Amino acid sequence: MTGDMTSREDSWSDLRRFTTARIALGRAGGSALTRELLKFRFDHALARDAVHAAFDAPDIEKQLAPCGLPTLQVHTQAATTDQFLRRPDHGRILDPDSRKLLEAQTPGSDLVLIISNGLSAVAAQRHAAPVVNTLVPALQQEQWRLAPLVVAHNARVGLQDAVGTALRVGWALILLGERPGLGTADSLGAYLVHQPHSGRTDADRNCVSNIHSDGLPPSEAAETLRYLLSESRRRRISGVRLKDDRAGLATRPSDRLT
Repeated sequence: MTGDMTSREDSWSDLRRFTTARIALGRAGGSALTRELLKFRFDHALARDAVHAAFDAPDIEKQLAPCGLPTLQVHTQAATTDQFLRRPDHGRILDPDSRKLLEAQTPGSDLVLIISNGLSAVAAQRHAAPVVNTLVPALQQEQWRLAPLVVAHNARVGLQDAVGTALRVGWALILLGERPGLGTADSLGAYLVHQPHSGRTDADRNCVSNIHSDGLPPSEAAETLRYLLSESRRRRISGVRLKDDRAGLATRPSDRLT
């Protein structure tokens, strides 16, 4: 076999400092460099581990203690990780005991905050509590009446509709692990909706995404969520009609996701 197997860098490798995307990886002949192949396999393993990692709900509750709100643990109809991955619809429905638990709560709250593993338990364990512990005092200063915090096992975004309906609140906000990528396995997403109920679609929700140490910091995510919730309450809307229109925002995508 003949050919040039010399390791070569791409001419545009300097662009790598501007992104975590897999660009300008170089080559050895017609093949990827060994270091890049090994990095790819390592990141793929991290992503798989994030999806299958155990969700430590007691640890989440302990982390949430500083905000001073009671917590309730609930389960969806996705009883196992395999079922959660194969049947996304089961992750949007409360199991009967959990629904009864929420329906038994005293009504009168405006907003419920929900934390779940979603598709990355690692993201929820690392980043959900810092967001919530920053957000709750800010909301209390704005006179929001907050329901008990809900810690949900194996939830999809749409579970916020079922939880909001059971608690009879006007707004629901769910924070859960996003689908891991090959560059980030611990990214948290936050979704809010006004008037949660069955039949709500993605167009009715606002999303603040890419919350992690190398993306949108939890403190900035909390401030963005506070602003969106404040505007949602003032205008009685959410979703595509509600934008983050604060003056002077940076134009990074992670700063202005809706």
